[in-house]
Amino acid sequence: MRSFAGPSVAGRRVLITGAARGIGAELARRLAMRGAHVALLGLEPELLAEVAAECGDVPWRYCDVADRAQVERVVEALVGELGGLDVLVANAGVAKQMAMIGGDPSVLEETLAVNVLGVAYTVSAAGAHLSHPGGYVLMMSSISAAVQLPLGGAYSASAAAVASLGATLRAELRSTGAKVGVSYFAGIDTDMTVRGFGTVAAHTVLEETSLTGSSPVGPAVEALERAIARRRKTVVSPWWVALVRPFRLLAQLVVQRVQGDRLARAIDIARTEDVPFTTEQPARPRRMERQA
Repeated sequence: MRSFAGPSVAGRRVLITGAARGIGAELARRLAMRGAHVALLGLEPELLAEVAAECGDVPWRYCDVADRAQVERVVEALVGELGGLDVLVANAGVAKQMAMIGGDPSVLEETLAVNVLGVAYTVSAAGAHLSHPGGYVLMMSSISAAVQLPLGGAYSASAAAVASLGATLRAELRSTGAKVGVSYFAGIDTDMTVRGFGTVAAHTVLEETSLTGSSPVGPAVEALERAIARRRKTVVSPWWVALVRPFRLLAQLVVQRVQGDRLARAIDIARTEDVPFTTEQPARPRRMERQA
């Protein structure tokens, strides 16, 4: 009997960053269940060890993706344990509110270090292993690359940068047969979303209004699995993100109208509200500091 089953992730060698929890952890569990060989890296060793055990005692390492030398060492070690590499999921990311005027500029610096430089460093370290006809790089951007929320400038900038890196890498890898995908998600029900929107400033600007509501993580992970199996160019979740992206200017106007007069009050709160990043970050040198 002829089989109509589509491409499978079974047998694929997959490296996932930011795999301790959230989408990264759920994706690791799903891919392992489907027969993929996964390796994990992230910042939370105890959680990573738990996820790795649930995936069948797969290899994992602590790694700060904003540390280029550390990324190079860890990626090389994990690729060696996998026996090669077919897929990189550059999932590690952080978020934190920041008022553009009067806010803390280090929020932007740290966000770009993890969300943009971290992606670039990981791709650079894994690139030679992925430059083959079955290779695939999946970068995690966001609907925030198209529609920007107040106080989310640092995260939105990083999402837009990742989308640009993805388009560039796609062109550069074309001759090798490897492919590149970029995901655009919105309001997925993970720790990142809960913590990012759980601030006093965020509640002030949104009050009882949710622009989109939160969406379960399951369909997002299923979309990622399909994208990996088919090496897709674009991944969206929830489904309506595909409709919003072509009409981003109109969507931006809707966002501005919904926020109304509450925005100024929320910005004042954000300037002094002390909130952590959505994932605790290790101490790093300040890249933007220069001696006078």
